[in-house]
Amino acid sequence: MDDTSNPDDIHSGAPHSEAPLTGPTDSICDGVATAELFASGQASAAELLDEAIARADRLNPQINAVIVRLDEQGRETAERLDALRDRNRADSTDATLPPLAGVPFLTKDLTCATEGHPYHAGNAALARAGHVSQVTTHLASMFSELGLVNFGRTNTPEFGLTITTEPLAYGPTANPWSTGHSTGGSSGGSAAAVAAGIVPVAHANDGGGSIRVPAANCGLFGLKPNRGRVSLGPDAGDGWAGFSVDGVVSRSVRDSARVLDGISRPWPGDPYFAPPPSATFESAAAREPAPLRIGLCVHSDWGPTDPECARAVHSAGQLLERLGHRVDVSAPPEMFHDAFFEHFRTIVAVCNVVAVTGYEAALGRPMSRADTEGDTWALLEMGRSVSGCAYVSALEWCHAWTRRLAEWWADHDVLVSPVLTEPPPRLGELRNPQTGRGRLNDLLHYTPQWNVAGQPAMSVPLHWSANGLPVGVQFVGPHAGEEMLLSLAGQLERATPWTARTPTLWAGNG
Repeated sequence: MDDTSNPDDIHSGAPHSEAPLTGPTDSICDGVATAELFASGQASAAELLDEAIARADRLNPQINAVIVRLDEQGRETAERLDALRDRNRADSTDATLPPLAGVPFLTKDLTCATEGHPYHAGNAALARAGHVSQVTTHLASMFSELGLVNFGRTNTPEFGLTITTEPLAYGPTANPWSTGHSTGGSSGGSAAAVAAGIVPVAHANDGGGSIRVPAANCGLFGLKPNRGRVSLGPDAGDGWAGFSVDGVVSRSVRDSARVLDGISRPWPGDPYFAPPPSATFESAAAREPAPLRIGLCVHSDWGPTDPECARAVHSAGQLLERLGHRVDVSAPPEMFHDAFFEHFRTIVAVCNVVAVTGYEAALGRPMSRADTEGDTWALLEMGRSVSGCAYVSALEWCHAWTRRLAEWWADHDVLVSPVLTEPPPRLGELRNPQTGRGRLNDLLHYTPQWNVAGQPAMSVPLHWSANGLPVGVQFVGPHAGEEMLLSLAGQLERATPWTARTPTLWAGNG
Protein backbone atom coordinates (compact mmCIF):
# COMPACT_ATOMS: atom_id res chain seq x y z
CA MET A 1 0.00 0.00 0.00
CA ASP A 2 1.18 3.51 -0.76
CA ASP A 3 1.53 4.78 2.79
CA THR A 4 0.93 8.51 2.61
CA SER A 5 -1.00 8.54 5.87
CA ASN A 6 -0.48 10.97 8.68
CA PRO A 7 1.04 8.77 11.40
CA ASP A 8 -0.77 10.77 14.06
CA ASP A 9 -4.04 9.77 12.39
CA ILE A 10 -3.43 6.02 12.63
CA HIS A 11 -3.84 3.74 15.59
CA SER A 12 -0.58 2.06 16.51
CA GLY A 13 -2.07 -1.41 16.18
CA ALA A 14 -1.76 -2.33 19.85
CA PRO A 15 -5.11 -3.42 21.24
CA HIS A 16 -6.87 -1.37 23.87
CA SER A 17 -8.24 -3.19 26.87
CA GLU A 18 -11.96 -3.00 27.50
CA ALA A 19 -13.11 -2.05 30.99
CA PRO A 20 -15.22 -4.55 32.95
CA LEU A 21 -18.76 -4.67 31.62
CA THR A 22 -20.75 -4.90 34.80
CA GLY A 23 -23.51 -2.34 34.85
CA PRO A 24 -25.41 0.47 33.21
CA THR A 25 -22.64 3.00 33.66
CA ASP A 26 -20.26 0.86 31.62
CA SER A 27 -22.38 -0.86 29.01
CA ILE A 28 -20.14 -0.81 25.94
CA CYS A 29 -20.56 -4.51 25.37
CA ASP A 30 -22.11 -6.50 22.57
CA GLY A 31 -25.83 -6.61 21.98
CA VAL A 32 -26.43 -9.97 23.63
CA ALA A 33 -24.67 -8.85 26.82
CA THR A 34 -26.54 -5.54 26.75
CA ALA A 35 -29.85 -7.40 26.49
CA GLU A 36 -28.80 -9.49 29.49
CA LEU A 37 -28.08 -6.33 31.50
CA PHE A 38 -31.60 -5.14 30.72
CA ALA A 39 -33.33 -8.46 31.36
CA SER A 40 -31.54 -8.94 34.69
CA GLY A 41 -32.52 -5.49 35.93
CA GLN A 42 -28.96 -4.17 36.06
CA ALA A 43 -29.94 -1.46 33.58
CA SER A 44 -33.14 -0.02 32.23
CA ALA A 45 -33.69 0.48 28.54
CA ALA A 46 -33.89 4.22 29.20
CA GLU A 47 -30.48 4.18 30.91
CA LEU A 48 -28.92 2.18 28.10
CA LEU A 49 -30.38 4.55 25.54
CA ASP A 50 -29.22 7.63 27.40
CA GLU A 51 -25.69 6.26 27.45
CA ALA A 52 -25.80 5.55 23.72
CA ILE A 53 -27.13 9.05 23.07
CA ALA A 54 -24.29 10.51 25.15
CA ARG A 55 -21.77 8.48 23.17
CA ALA A 56 -23.29 9.70 19.91
CA ASP A 57 -23.21 13.31 21.15
CA ARG A 58 -19.52 12.96 21.98
CA LEU A 59 -18.23 10.94 19.03
CA ASN A 60 -20.51 11.64 16.10
CA PRO A 61 -19.15 15.17 15.44
CA GLN A 62 -15.80 13.51 14.72
CA ILE A 63 -17.04 10.70 12.47
CA ASN A 64 -20.38 11.87 11.01
CA ALA A 65 -21.95 8.42 11.23
CA VAL A 66 -25.48 9.38 12.38
CA ILE A 67 -27.19 11.87 10.09
CA VAL A 68 -30.75 11.84 11.49
CA ARG A 69 -31.48 11.61 15.21
CA LEU A 70 -34.65 9.97 16.49
CA ASP A 71 -33.95 10.33 20.21
CA GLU A 72 -37.55 10.92 21.28
CA GLN A 73 -38.84 7.94 19.32
CA GLY A 74 -36.10 5.88 20.92
CA ARG A 75 -37.12 7.05 24.39
CA GLU A 76 -40.73 6.05 23.71
CA THR A 77 -39.55 2.57 22.73
CA ALA A 78 -37.31 2.32 25.80
CA GLU A 79 -40.16 3.35 28.09
CA ARG A 80 -42.43 0.66 26.59
CA LEU A 81 -39.74 -1.99 27.12
CA ASP A 82 -39.10 -0.88 30.70
CA ALA A 83 -42.84 -1.03 31.40
CA LEU A 84 -43.06 -4.51 29.85
CA ARG A 85 -40.20 -5.83 31.98
CA ASP A 86 -41.59 -4.26 35.14
CA ARG A 87 -45.08 -5.60 34.43
CA ASN A 88 -43.72 -9.11 33.93
CA ARG A 89 -41.94 -8.90 37.29
CA ALA A 90 -44.94 -7.49 39.10
CA ASP A 91 -47.17 -10.24 37.71
CA SER A 92 -44.53 -12.91 38.40
CA THR A 93 -45.09 -14.20 34.88
CA ASP A 94 -42.68 -16.23 32.84
CA ALA A 95 -43.33 -14.05 29.80
CA THR A 96 -40.14 -13.73 27.81
CA LEU A 97 -38.70 -10.43 26.71
CA PRO A 98 -37.73 -9.85 23.08
CA PRO A 99 -34.31 -11.36 22.28
CA LEU A 100 -32.49 -8.01 22.10
CA ALA A 101 -34.74 -5.96 24.35
CA GLY A 102 -33.22 -2.66 25.41
CA VAL A 103 -30.30 -2.70 22.99
CA PRO A 104 -29.61 0.74 21.42
CA PHE A 105 -29.68 0.51 17.64
CA LEU A 106 -29.27 2.57 14.48
CA THR A 107 -30.75 2.02 11.02
CA LYS A 108 -29.06 2.83 7.75
CA ASP A 109 -30.85 5.47 5.70
CA LEU A 110 -31.55 2.99 2.92
CA THR A 111 -34.25 0.27 2.44
CA CYS A 112 -35.26 0.13 6.13
CA ALA A 113 -37.92 2.74 6.88
CA THR A 114 -40.58 3.62 9.41
CA GLU A 115 -43.71 5.56 8.56
CA GLY A 116 -43.43 9.28 9.24
CA HIS A 117 -39.67 9.28 9.77
CA PRO A 118 -37.02 10.79 7.48
CA TYR A 119 -35.85 8.71 4.55
CA HIS A 120 -33.32 10.33 2.21
CA ALA A 121 -31.20 7.44 0.81
CA GLY A 122 -28.14 9.69 0.74
CA ASN A 123 -29.76 12.06 -1.75
CA ALA A 124 -29.59 15.82 -1.27
CA ALA A 125 -32.89 16.53 -3.06
CA LEU A 126 -34.81 14.20 -0.75
CA ALA A 127 -33.02 15.70 2.26
CA ARG A 128 -33.86 19.27 1.18
CA ALA A 129 -37.48 18.30 0.65
CA GLY A 130 -37.68 16.76 4.12
CA HIS A 131 -38.91 13.50 2.64
CA VAL A 132 -40.41 11.02 5.10
CA SER A 133 -41.37 7.42 4.54
CA GLN A 134 -45.01 6.58 3.94
CA VAL A 135 -44.60 2.96 5.03
CA THR A 136 -42.97 0.87 7.72
CA THR A 137 -40.95 -1.85 6.08
CA HIS A 138 -41.15 -5.45 7.25
CA LEU A 139 -37.50 -5.20 8.24
CA ALA A 140 -38.16 -2.24 10.53
CA SER A 141 -41.02 -4.17 12.12
CA MET A 142 -38.77 -7.18 12.72
CA PHE A 143 -36.07 -5.00 14.28
CA SER A 144 -38.75 -3.60 16.60
CA GLU A 145 -39.98 -7.09 17.48
CA LEU A 146 -36.41 -7.99 18.50
CA GLY A 147 -36.61 -5.23 21.11
CA LEU A 148 -33.97 -3.04 19.47
CA VAL A 149 -34.22 0.64 20.40
CA ASN A 150 -33.64 2.65 17.23
CA PHE A 151 -32.64 6.27 17.84
CA GLY A 152 -31.20 7.39 14.51
CA ARG A 153 -30.38 6.94 10.84
CA THR A 154 -26.85 6.39 9.56
CA ASN A 155 -25.01 7.90 6.64
CA THR A 156 -24.89 6.21 3.23
CA PRO A 157 -23.63 7.18 -0.22
CA GLU A 158 -26.31 8.32 -2.62
CA PHE A 159 -28.68 5.39 -3.25
CA GLY A 160 -26.00 3.07 -1.86
CA LEU A 161 -24.12 3.10 -5.15
CA THR A 162 -20.48 3.08 -4.08
CA ILE A 163 -18.11 1.62 -1.50
CA THR A 164 -17.22 4.81 0.32
CA THR A 165 -19.60 6.86 2.45
CA GLU A 166 -19.07 10.41 1.24
CA PRO A 167 -22.42 11.73 -0.02
CA LEU A 168 -22.83 15.36 -0.96
CA ALA A 169 -26.08 15.35 1.00
CA TYR A 170 -24.45 14.79 4.39
CA GLY A 171 -20.69 14.80 3.89
CA PRO A 172 -18.14 12.06 4.52
CA THR A 173 -18.16 9.56 7.34
CA ALA A 174 -14.72 9.13 8.91
CA ASN A 175 -13.20 5.83 9.96
CA PRO A 176 -12.77 5.62 13.76
CA TRP A 177 -9.46 3.81 13.24
CA SER A 178 -8.18 6.75 11.20
CA THR A 179 -10.31 9.76 10.44
CA GLY A 180 -8.45 10.31 7.19
CA HIS A 181 -9.59 6.98 5.80
CA SER A 182 -12.85 5.67 4.35
CA THR A 183 -15.25 3.53 6.31
CA GLY A 184 -16.25 1.81 3.11
CA GLY A 185 -19.80 1.80 1.85
CA SER A 186 -22.53 1.77 1.42
CA SER A 187 -23.16 0.92 5.09
CA GLY A 188 -20.31 3.13 6.24
CA GLY A 189 -22.30 5.19 8.72
CA SER A 190 -23.50 2.08 10.53
CA ALA A 191 -20.01 0.58 10.54
CA ALA A 192 -18.46 3.75 11.96
CA ALA A 193 -21.06 3.95 14.71
CA VAL A 194 -20.48 0.33 15.75
CA ALA A 195 -16.69 0.55 15.44
CA ALA A 196 -16.65 3.65 17.65
CA GLY A 197 -18.83 1.96 20.27
CA ILE A 198 -21.88 4.22 19.92
CA VAL A 199 -24.05 1.10 19.48
CA PRO A 200 -23.10 -2.59 19.53
CA VAL A 201 -24.90 -3.48 16.31
CA ALA A 202 -26.49 -1.52 13.46
CA HIS A 203 -28.51 -2.13 10.33
CA ALA A 204 -26.68 -2.57 7.02
CA ASN A 205 -27.41 -3.90 3.56
CA ASP A 206 -25.36 -5.30 0.73
CA GLY A 207 -25.86 -5.13 -3.04
CA GLY A 208 -22.23 -5.50 -4.10
CA GLY A 209 -20.25 -5.58 -0.86
CA SER A 210 -21.96 -2.94 1.25
CA ILE A 211 -22.01 -4.98 4.47
CA ARG A 212 -18.66 -6.69 3.97
CA VAL A 213 -16.61 -3.69 2.80
CA PRO A 214 -17.48 -1.40 5.75
CA ALA A 215 -17.03 -4.32 8.16
CA ALA A 216 -13.59 -4.97 6.65
CA ASN A 217 -12.57 -1.30 6.79
CA CYS A 218 -13.80 -0.80 10.35
CA GLY A 219 -12.66 -4.01 12.05
CA LEU A 220 -16.15 -5.50 12.42
CA PHE A 221 -17.99 -8.71 11.68
CA GLY A 222 -20.37 -8.43 8.74
CA LEU A 223 -22.47 -11.22 7.24
CA LYS A 224 -24.32 -10.79 3.95
CA PRO A 225 -27.20 -13.25 4.22
CA ASN A 226 -28.37 -15.51 1.44
CA ARG A 227 -30.71 -14.20 -1.22
CA GLY A 228 -34.30 -14.38 -0.02
CA ARG A 229 -33.35 -14.61 3.65
CA VAL A 230 -34.72 -11.17 4.64
CA SER A 231 -37.97 -9.72 3.33
CA LEU A 232 -37.93 -6.41 1.46
CA GLY A 233 -41.69 -5.93 1.83
CA PRO A 234 -44.14 -4.43 1.75
CA ASP A 235 -43.29 -2.57 -1.44
CA ALA A 236 -40.38 -4.53 -2.90
CA GLY A 237 -40.05 -8.20 -3.78
CA ASP A 238 -36.30 -8.07 -4.12
CA GLY A 239 -33.56 -5.49 -4.51
CA TRP A 240 -31.42 -5.05 -7.61
CA ALA A 241 -32.90 -8.24 -9.13
CA GLY A 242 -32.05 -10.19 -5.99
CA PHE A 243 -28.49 -8.91 -5.62
CA SER A 244 -29.24 -6.81 -2.51
CA VAL A 245 -30.03 -8.19 0.95
CA ASP A 246 -30.31 -6.68 4.42
CA GLY A 247 -28.45 -7.55 7.61
CA VAL A 248 -26.28 -5.85 10.22
CA VAL A 249 -22.71 -5.04 11.16
CA SER A 250 -21.59 -5.98 14.67
CA ARG A 251 -18.60 -6.45 16.91
CA SER A 252 -19.50 -10.02 17.86
CA VAL A 253 -20.59 -13.01 15.81
CA ARG A 254 -23.41 -13.86 18.19
CA ASP A 255 -24.99 -10.42 17.73
CA SER A 256 -25.23 -10.89 13.98
CA ALA A 257 -26.55 -14.42 14.49
CA ARG A 258 -29.23 -13.37 16.96
CA VAL A 259 -30.40 -10.54 14.72
CA LEU A 260 -30.51 -12.87 11.71
CA ASP A 261 -32.70 -15.27 13.68
CA GLY A 262 -35.10 -12.39 14.23
CA ILE A 263 -35.25 -11.03 10.68
CA SER A 264 -35.11 -14.20 8.58
CA ARG A 265 -38.68 -15.26 8.11
CA PRO A 266 -40.86 -15.14 5.00
CA TRP A 267 -43.72 -12.67 4.87
CA PRO A 268 -46.94 -13.15 2.92
CA GLY A 269 -46.39 -12.22 -0.71
CA ASP A 270 -42.61 -12.55 -0.75
CA PRO A 271 -41.72 -13.85 -4.25
CA TYR A 272 -39.24 -16.39 -2.84
CA PHE A 273 -37.38 -17.13 0.36
CA ALA A 274 -34.28 -19.01 1.44
CA PRO A 275 -34.56 -22.49 3.00
CA PRO A 276 -34.85 -22.30 6.81
CA PRO A 277 -31.87 -23.29 8.96
CA SER A 278 -31.83 -26.63 10.78
CA ALA A 279 -31.59 -24.81 14.11
CA THR A 280 -31.12 -21.21 15.19
CA PHE A 281 -28.31 -19.20 13.67
CA GLU A 282 -27.22 -18.26 17.19
CA SER A 283 -26.79 -21.92 18.13
CA ALA A 284 -24.77 -22.42 14.94
CA ALA A 285 -22.39 -19.64 15.99
CA ALA A 286 -21.86 -21.33 19.35
CA ARG A 287 -21.01 -24.81 18.07
CA GLU A 288 -17.77 -26.06 16.57
CA PRO A 289 -17.93 -26.69 12.83
CA ALA A 290 -17.05 -30.03 11.32
CA PRO A 291 -13.74 -30.06 9.40
CA LEU A 292 -14.34 -28.07 6.23
CA ARG A 293 -12.85 -28.10 2.74
CA ILE A 294 -11.65 -24.54 2.24
CA GLY A 295 -10.26 -22.88 -0.87
CA LEU A 296 -8.04 -19.80 -0.71
CA CYS A 297 -8.24 -17.17 -3.42
CA VAL A 298 -5.43 -14.64 -3.08
CA HIS A 299 -5.09 -13.30 -6.62
CA SER A 300 -7.56 -11.60 -8.93
CA ASP A 301 -7.50 -11.99 -12.70
CA TRP A 302 -8.73 -8.39 -12.94
CA GLY A 303 -5.68 -6.76 -11.39
CA PRO A 304 -3.21 -6.76 -8.48
CA THR A 305 -4.04 -7.43 -4.86
CA ASP A 306 -2.07 -5.53 -2.23
CA PRO A 307 0.38 -7.79 -0.36
CA GLU A 308 -1.27 -6.78 2.93
CA CYS A 309 -4.60 -8.23 1.77
CA ALA A 310 -2.97 -11.36 0.39
CA ARG A 311 -1.10 -11.75 3.68
CA ALA A 312 -4.41 -11.55 5.55
CA VAL A 313 -5.80 -14.45 3.51
CA HIS A 314 -2.66 -16.58 3.87
CA SER A 315 -2.66 -15.98 7.61
CA ALA A 316 -6.33 -16.99 7.78
CA GLY A 317 -5.49 -20.14 5.85
CA GLN A 318 -2.80 -21.07 8.37
CA LEU A 319 -5.23 -20.49 11.23
CA LEU A 320 -7.86 -22.63 9.53
CA GLU A 321 -5.39 -25.47 9.12
CA ARG A 322 -4.49 -25.28 12.82
CA LEU A 323 -8.19 -25.53 13.58
CA GLY A 324 -8.41 -28.79 11.64
CA HIS A 325 -9.74 -27.70 8.26
CA ARG A 326 -8.41 -28.82 4.90
CA VAL A 327 -7.07 -25.82 2.99
CA ASP A 328 -5.86 -25.51 -0.60
CA VAL A 329 -5.33 -22.65 -3.05
CA SER A 330 -8.41 -22.79 -5.25
CA ALA A 331 -11.26 -20.62 -6.54
CA PRO A 332 -14.15 -21.02 -8.98
CA PRO A 333 -12.78 -20.70 -12.53
CA GLU A 334 -15.67 -18.40 -13.49
CA MET A 335 -15.07 -15.98 -10.62
CA PHE A 336 -13.31 -13.29 -12.67
CA HIS A 337 -15.22 -13.50 -15.95
CA ASP A 338 -14.44 -10.54 -18.22
CA ALA A 339 -18.13 -9.89 -18.92
CA PHE A 340 -19.24 -9.91 -15.29
CA PHE A 341 -19.25 -6.19 -14.53
CA GLU A 342 -20.93 -5.29 -17.83
CA HIS A 343 -24.00 -7.33 -16.88
CA PHE A 344 -23.89 -6.45 -13.20
CA ARG A 345 -23.79 -2.74 -13.98
CA THR A 346 -26.62 -3.03 -16.52
CA ILE A 347 -28.95 -4.57 -13.96
CA VAL A 348 -28.01 -2.12 -11.20
CA ALA A 349 -28.48 0.84 -13.56
CA VAL A 350 -31.97 -0.21 -14.66
CA CYS A 351 -33.08 -1.01 -11.12
CA ASN A 352 -31.97 2.44 -9.96
CA VAL A 353 -33.94 4.12 -12.74
CA VAL A 354 -37.02 2.40 -11.34
CA ALA A 355 -36.11 3.41 -7.78
CA VAL A 356 -35.67 7.05 -8.81
CA THR A 357 -39.12 6.97 -10.41
CA GLY A 358 -40.48 6.27 -6.95
CA TYR A 359 -38.50 9.14 -5.46
CA GLU A 360 -39.83 11.44 -8.19
CA ALA A 361 -43.37 10.50 -7.23
CA ALA A 362 -42.58 11.38 -3.63
CA LEU A 363 -41.09 14.74 -4.66
CA GLY A 364 -43.96 15.45 -7.02
CA ARG A 365 -41.62 16.27 -9.92
CA PRO A 366 -38.99 14.67 -12.14
CA MET A 367 -35.46 14.53 -10.84
CA SER A 368 -32.94 16.51 -12.84
CA ARG A 369 -29.17 16.37 -13.15
CA ALA A 370 -28.99 18.96 -10.35
CA ASP A 371 -30.79 16.57 -7.99
CA THR A 372 -28.16 13.82 -8.04
CA GLU A 373 -24.41 13.41 -7.94
CA GLY A 374 -22.49 13.10 -11.21
CA ASP A 375 -21.77 9.36 -11.02
CA THR A 376 -25.37 8.65 -10.07
CA TRP A 377 -26.70 10.64 -12.99
CA ALA A 378 -24.36 8.84 -15.40
CA LEU A 379 -25.63 5.49 -14.12
CA LEU A 380 -29.24 6.62 -14.50
CA GLU A 381 -28.57 7.79 -18.05
CA MET A 382 -27.10 4.41 -18.83
CA GLY A 383 -30.08 2.63 -17.28
CA ARG A 384 -32.55 4.66 -19.32
CA SER A 385 -30.75 3.56 -22.50
CA VAL A 386 -31.11 -0.16 -21.77
CA SER A 387 -33.92 -1.95 -23.59
CA GLY A 388 -36.14 -4.49 -21.91
CA CYS A 389 -34.59 -7.25 -23.98
CA ALA A 390 -31.07 -6.15 -23.00
CA TYR A 391 -32.05 -6.16 -19.32
CA VAL A 392 -33.45 -9.69 -19.49
CA SER A 393 -30.41 -10.82 -21.46
CA ALA A 394 -28.11 -9.47 -18.73
CA LEU A 395 -30.15 -11.21 -16.06
CA GLU A 396 -30.10 -14.51 -17.93
CA TRP A 397 -26.32 -14.22 -18.34
CA CYS A 398 -26.03 -13.79 -14.57
CA HIS A 399 -28.21 -16.83 -13.93
CA ALA A 400 -26.17 -19.04 -16.27
CA TRP A 401 -22.89 -17.74 -14.84
CA THR A 402 -24.14 -18.44 -11.29
CA ARG A 403 -24.77 -22.09 -12.17
CA ARG A 404 -21.27 -22.48 -13.56
CA LEU A 405 -19.82 -20.75 -10.51
CA ALA A 406 -21.68 -23.10 -8.16
CA GLU A 407 -19.95 -26.17 -9.59
CA TRP A 408 -16.84 -25.36 -7.53
CA TRP A 409 -18.79 -26.07 -4.33
CA ALA A 410 -19.03 -29.77 -5.21
CA ASP A 411 -15.47 -30.13 -3.89
CA HIS A 412 -15.32 -27.26 -1.38
CA ASP A 413 -17.39 -25.93 1.50
CA VAL A 414 -16.01 -22.40 1.88
CA LEU A 415 -14.08 -19.92 -0.25
CA VAL A 416 -11.70 -17.47 1.48
CA SER A 417 -10.52 -14.29 -0.22
CA PRO A 418 -9.75 -10.65 0.47
CA VAL A 419 -12.73 -8.33 0.80
CA LEU A 420 -11.01 -5.50 -1.08
CA THR A 421 -7.79 -5.58 -3.07
CA GLU A 422 -6.27 -2.94 -0.74
CA PRO A 423 -6.52 -1.76 2.88
CA PRO A 424 -8.98 1.11 3.47
CA PRO A 425 -8.38 3.97 1.01
CA ARG A 426 -8.12 7.56 2.13
CA LEU A 427 -11.21 9.73 2.07
CA GLY A 428 -11.56 11.49 -1.26
CA GLU A 429 -9.79 8.85 -3.35
CA LEU A 430 -13.00 7.25 -4.61
CA ARG A 431 -14.72 10.63 -5.03
CA ASN A 432 -12.06 12.19 -7.24
CA PRO A 433 -13.78 13.14 -10.54
CA GLN A 434 -10.73 12.18 -12.60
CA THR A 435 -9.58 8.98 -10.87
CA GLY A 436 -12.37 7.83 -8.57
CA ARG A 437 -14.04 5.42 -11.00
CA GLY A 438 -10.73 3.78 -11.80
CA ARG A 439 -9.89 3.42 -8.11
CA LEU A 440 -13.30 1.86 -7.49
CA ASN A 441 -12.68 -0.67 -10.26
CA ASP A 442 -9.25 -1.41 -8.78
CA LEU A 443 -10.68 -2.23 -5.35
CA LEU A 444 -13.90 -4.14 -5.97
CA HIS A 445 -12.74 -7.54 -7.26
CA TYR A 446 -13.97 -10.00 -4.68
CA THR A 447 -17.43 -9.12 -3.32
CA PRO A 448 -20.12 -8.48 -5.98
CA GLN A 449 -19.91 -11.99 -7.42
CA TRP A 450 -21.68 -13.32 -4.33
CA ASN A 451 -24.50 -10.81 -4.64
CA VAL A 452 -25.16 -12.05 -8.16
CA ALA A 453 -24.83 -15.68 -7.06
CA GLY A 454 -27.03 -14.98 -4.03
CA GLN A 455 -24.74 -16.95 -1.70
CA PRO A 456 -23.97 -15.87 1.88
CA ALA A 457 -20.62 -14.22 2.50
CA MET A 458 -19.01 -12.60 5.52
CA SER A 459 -16.12 -10.32 6.41
CA VAL A 460 -14.22 -11.39 9.52
CA PRO A 461 -11.79 -8.99 11.28
CA LEU A 462 -8.70 -11.21 11.37
CA HIS A 463 -5.95 -8.84 10.25
CA TRP A 464 -4.62 -5.32 10.75
CA SER A 465 -2.13 -3.62 8.46
CA ALA A 466 1.34 -2.56 9.57
CA ASN A 467 0.01 0.95 10.25
CA GLY A 468 -2.98 -0.24 12.25
CA LEU A 469 -5.81 -0.27 9.69
CA PRO A 470 -8.30 -3.16 9.72
CA VAL A 471 -8.16 -5.60 6.80
CA GLY A 472 -11.12 -7.96 6.64
CA VAL A 473 -11.04 -11.49 5.26
CA GLN A 474 -14.01 -12.73 3.23
CA PHE A 475 -15.56 -16.17 3.69
CA VAL A 476 -18.15 -17.36 1.13
CA GLY A 477 -20.49 -20.26 1.78
CA PRO A 478 -22.72 -22.37 -0.44
CA HIS A 479 -26.35 -21.50 -1.12
CA ALA A 480 -28.22 -21.12 2.20
CA GLY A 481 -24.97 -21.80 4.04
CA GLU A 482 -25.23 -19.20 6.79
CA GLU A 483 -25.18 -21.86 9.52
CA MET A 484 -21.84 -23.14 8.27
CA LEU A 485 -20.39 -19.66 8.00
CA LEU A 486 -21.59 -18.59 11.44
CA SER A 487 -20.25 -21.77 13.01
CA LEU A 488 -16.88 -21.11 11.38
CA ALA A 489 -16.98 -17.44 12.39
CA GLY A 490 -17.68 -18.38 15.99
CA GLN A 491 -14.72 -20.77 15.96
CA LEU A 492 -12.46 -18.06 14.54
CA GLU A 493 -13.69 -15.54 17.13
CA ARG A 494 -12.93 -17.95 19.97
CA ALA A 495 -9.50 -18.75 18.54
CA THR A 496 -8.49 -15.14 17.90
CA PRO A 497 -10.78 -12.78 19.86
CA TRP A 498 -10.96 -9.36 18.25
CA THR A 499 -13.40 -7.36 20.36
CA ALA A 500 -10.68 -6.12 22.75
CA ARG A 501 -9.00 -4.42 19.81
CA THR A 502 -10.58 -1.00 19.50
CA PRO A 503 -9.92 2.15 17.45
CA THR A 504 -8.53 5.45 18.65
CA LEU A 505 -12.01 7.00 18.48
CA TRP A 506 -13.65 4.58 20.90
CA ALA A 507 -16.46 5.29 23.33
CA GLY A 508 -14.57 3.57 26.13
CA ASN A 509 -11.66 5.99 25.94
CA GLY A 510 -11.85 8.91 28.33
